[in-house]
Amino acid sequence: MGGYFGAVSSEDVTMDVFYGTDYHSHLGTRRGGMAMFDSEEGFNREIHNIENSPFRTKFENTIQGMKGTSGIGCISDTDPQPLLIHSNLGTYAISFVGRINNRDILMKQYLAFSGGHFEAMSGGKVNSTELIASLIDQKCDFTEGLVFAQEAIDGSASILILKEDGSIIAARDKLGRTPMLVGKDEYGYAVSFESFAYEKLGYETVYELGPGEIVEIHPDEIKVLKERRKKECVCAFLWTYYGYPNSCYEKVNVESMRNRNGRLMARNDKDRGKSFDLDYVCGVPDSGIAHAIGYANECGIDYARPFIKYTPTWPRSFMPVNQKERNRVAKMKLVPVHDLITDKKLLFVDDSIVRGTQLRETVDFLHSNGAKEVHMRSACPPIMYGCKYLNFSRQTSDEELIARRTIHELEGVEGEKYIEEYSDGNTERGKQLRESICSQLKLDSLEFQDVDKIIEAIGIDSCRICTYCWNGKE
Repeated sequence: MGGYFGAVSSEDVTMDVFYGTDYHSHLGTRRGGMAMFDSEEGFNREIHNIENSPFRTKFENTIQGMKGTSGIGCISDTDPQPLLIHSNLGTYAISFVGRINNRDILMKQYLAFSGGHFEAMSGGKVNSTELIASLIDQKCDFTEGLVFAQEAIDGSASILILKEDGSIIAARDKLGRTPMLVGKDEYGYAVSFESFAYEKLGYETVYELGPGEIVEIHPDEIKVLKERRKKECVCAFLWTYYGYPNSCYEKVNVESMRNRNGRLMARNDKDRGKSFDLDYVCGVPDSGIAHAIGYANECGIDYARPFIKYTPTWPRSFMPVNQKERNRVAKMKLVPVHDLITDKKLLFVDDSIVRGTQLRETVDFLHSNGAKEVHMRSACPPIMYGCKYLNFSRQTSDEELIARRTIHELEGVEGEKYIEEYSDGNTERGKQLRESICSQLKLDSLEFQDVDKIIEAIGIDSCRICTYCWNGKE
C-alpha cells in the first residue's frame, strides 16, 4: 500500500508535513519521502529507505534543513517518491498511491512517439511515479494531463502534485479506491489519505474528494478543477484491514465499522449453531482487535489479550521485505501472557487470512504455550483473488492465497468453477474449504465473514464498494 500527506499554508508547514506523513507509517514499509516548496529557495526533497527503521528516525536529522509554506510527503511500499520533475508544465513534485498493471505497455507507447527516455532503477525497473509524470506531461495543463493519465492506467492512482507556485493539486483515483480528504486550520489546508493525520495537527475536515475529482489547494481556497465522477468503487479493506482506527472514509469510522463487523460475525455463529464454550474472545493485533471486541460484546464472553505485540523496537514499519524474515519478526513480536493461554479455550478474530503463513506461526505459538483450543474467525470473506489495484498484500500469484491453494488441493483446476460455493460456508464445498484450512493451521474451528455482512457493517451501498479480492467483482 502507501499513504500521502500534503499541506499549503501562509505559515511554514514543514513539521506538519513531517508529522502528517509519519502518521501514515502503518501503510507502507519500504520508502518515505518529503518535498517542500519555499518561495525563496524553491524545492527541497528527501527520500529515505524505511525498511529497517521508522520514517521518523530517518527524517529527524534532515528535517531541520527543510522549510516551506507548502509540501507533500508519502509512505510507499513501492518506488522512491516524491519525484521532482522539470517539464513543459514547469517544475513540480509528484507522489501517488496505487498500482499500474499496464506499465510496460504505457512505457512502450510513450517511448515510441516521444523518442525520450526513463531513468532506470536497479534491475532496470522504471519508477511508476515517473511514468505517471510522463503521461501527465503529454498534455498542455495539469488537469488534462491527470485525466489522461488516469484514463490510460489499468489499475489505480491517487496523485498529489506540488507546483512551483506553492499550490497542491490533489487527484483522487478515477473510481475512488483510495481516500483523499482535506482539512483546514486558520492558516491553510492539509490533504491526506488518513483523516486523523491532520486532525491531530489542528485541522478540521472540510472536504472529501469524490472518485476522479481533481482540486487545486491554496492557503485560502480549494478550486475544483474536475468534478467527481458518478461511478465509485471504494476498497473495502480500508475499513477491515489497513485503515487506522481513528480515520473516517466516506464518513464511516474505521473502529466503529470493525465493532459492527464483529457483532455480525458473532450473530452468524449463533445462527449456524456454533458453540460459545470459550474462555476468552481475542483479537489478532492490531487490526483484528476491534472486530474481536464487537464479537465478544455480542456473544457475552470476556475479551482478553493472551499475547501482547511488542512494538517499541519492532513497529509496523520495521518489517523486512524478505518473507522468511518477515515471518520471524512477526513471531518475535508476540509476547505471551501465560495465565490467559494455558489450558484455555480461545477464539481469535483476525482482520483477514491471506497466505496463512503468519497465522500458522501464531497458532503454533499458542499451542506451544499451552492453549487447550484455538478457534479462528476471519473478519472478511476468503480471499480468492490477488488485488489488482492497491498492493495490499505481497502475494505474486493467486496460488499463494491459502483459499485458492486449498481449492486446488481439494479439486484441482476444476475447483475454479466453484469459487463462489467455496466462499459460502453454508455449502458443502464451503465447509470442505474451512475444514481443510483448519487442518492445515491446526485450528479447532474456522469461519469467515460473509460479503453481504461486511458491506452491512460498512454501511455503504454495495455498488460503491470494491469486493474484487473476495468475489472477483469490480
